Amino acid sequence: MKVVDHLKNANGKTLFTIEILPPLKGENIKTLFSNIDPLMEFKPPFIDVTYHREEYVYRKKEGGLLEKLSTRKRPGTVGICAAIQNHYKVDTVPHIICGGFNREETENALIDLHFLGVDNVLVLQGDAIKSESKFVAEPDGHKYASELLDQVVKMNKGLYLDDELEHAAPTDFCIGVAGYPEKHFNAPNLKTDMKYLKLKVDMGAEYIVTQMFFDNSKYFDFVDKCREAGITVPIIPGIKPLTAKAQLTVLPKIFNIDLPEELTEEADKCTDNKSLKEVGIEWCIKQSRELMKKGVPTLHYYTMGKSDPIYRIAKELF
Repeated sequence: MKVVDHLKNANGKTLFTIEILPPLKGENIKTLFSNIDPLMEFKPPFIDVTYHREEYVYRKKEGGLLEKLSTRKRPGTVGICAAIQNHYKVDTVPHIICGGFNREETENALIDLHFLGVDNVLVLQGDAIKSESKFVAEPDGHKYASELLDQVVKMNKGLYLDDELEHAAPTDFCIGVAGYPEKHFNAPNLKTDMKYLKLKVDMGAEYIVTQMFFDNSKYFDFVDKCREAGITVPIIPGIKPLTAKAQLTVLPKIFNIDLPEELTEEADKCTDNKSLKEVGIEWCIKQSRELMKKGVPTLHYYTMGKSDPIYRIAKELF
């Protein structure tokens, strides 16, 4: 079933949904299932599965020459989506990214997902690889999420890269895109960011999932600006609890977000990660309750491979 249909069928009730990471290369999928199992108590109608592009390592060869090798530490998004749907009978939302794919590879991945009965995709640009200062598209790949979105929309119309195909079967993906309450780090300002978000909705995006935020007012302001811009699709809040002291500096740097003063003041009092985790969970419960009162379509939790904090939060709310 499509994400938008799940939201519609909820009849105004706030749902519980999660995003998971594929296991590290070499790990068993049972580890992933052991993290998902406790959260099934709260009946998530769909589960997002992230995609992680290639990274590069350099290995020294004889004579001192360096060999550049491509590697992925978290492969298997398509297979994991199939496994989750088979194991839990729950819909999945694979992330489809620009980085690491050319257009042909993107088309083949979408065909595989369509054959597996996956009805939803979240279209993203993806991150730059660590060895590069900015995002670089693959040869014959997509530079922007809007370009990738256009390819998915065309496939939904039966338009494939080979324009000589006759009677090509259209796919039927429900397409989500990302929204940034504190603006995308590449955008010069929120108004410009909103312009491109509106473009993606006009092109065919059916819902928006936000970057994580810790100040609900940022989300509410973002929704208001979207509605003023004529964006009427559902806007799903993405939420993550703080679980380690290092995140106080890492999260703002990586995700270009601010942490509220009240939260950081409480976090600064913590002497270890255990006490910080308790502060993070309490803050997230408070956030979630306020969002639920405002009638958000679903509380979408970024698990980051750790189900225990999310379980404790959901237990208080659902």
